[in-house]
Amino acid sequence: MTKRALVVRGGWAGHDPVATTDRYAKFLSEKDFAVTTSSTLDAYLDDLTGIDLIVQCWTMGTITSPQLDGLLAAVRAGTGFAGWHGGIVDAFRDQPGYHLLTGGQFIHHHKDFVSYVVHPVGGHEVVADIEAFEVHSEQYYLHADPGNEVLAATEYQPDPDRREIGTPEMPVTWVRRHGLGRVFVTTIGHRMADLELPPVHEMITRGLLWATR
Repeated sequence: MTKRALVVRGGWAGHDPVATTDRYAKFLSEKDFAVTTSSTLDAYLDDLTGIDLIVQCWTMGTITSPQLDGLLAAVRAGTGFAGWHGGIVDAFRDQPGYHLLTGGQFIHHHKDFVSYVVHPVGGHEVVADIEAFEVHSEQYYLHADPGNEVLAATEYQPDPDRREIGTPEMPVTWVRRHGLGRVFVTTIGHRMADLELPPVHEMITRGLLWATR
């Protein structure tokens, strides 16, 4: 039976929401998903009962209470929710109900790109057999829900502008449940080159499939 995916994209253009989501819409189509894209959050006002996966890339921006209620209700009922970087964990900064869905919220990154090593942890299918790898890009410092199942982590690199942060272990990729729905998040993905790294692409494609109803 064909699965249905909804891609919701917009917000700050610096994360290239159209090109990056096109990359994974193509992947899902090749996996026999029927994919619909929307450039408005009003998509969350529609009847989402037949949607098996929502992929969101919407950095910052604002969401209305009815729009958020529609998204939360869909995921609670079993629709999967997935995304990467600011498109999922730097969206709707004034909405704690949304942060309870994603399990994390972006707080800070270094002024310039840094190199950091990502260490997959545990045997979850999303990261199984993926070895540690290096990323040179934005590294997110975030506030994260202790209930997340962390699948990959990194040591936050020293930041001379924020010495008080130190070098804590920071989650990079995690999964969680919201009602009947599955949620997949990775903080990698500031630019297309990040998504094209083979281990990152593998994590995201596996994460999309895992999150699907």
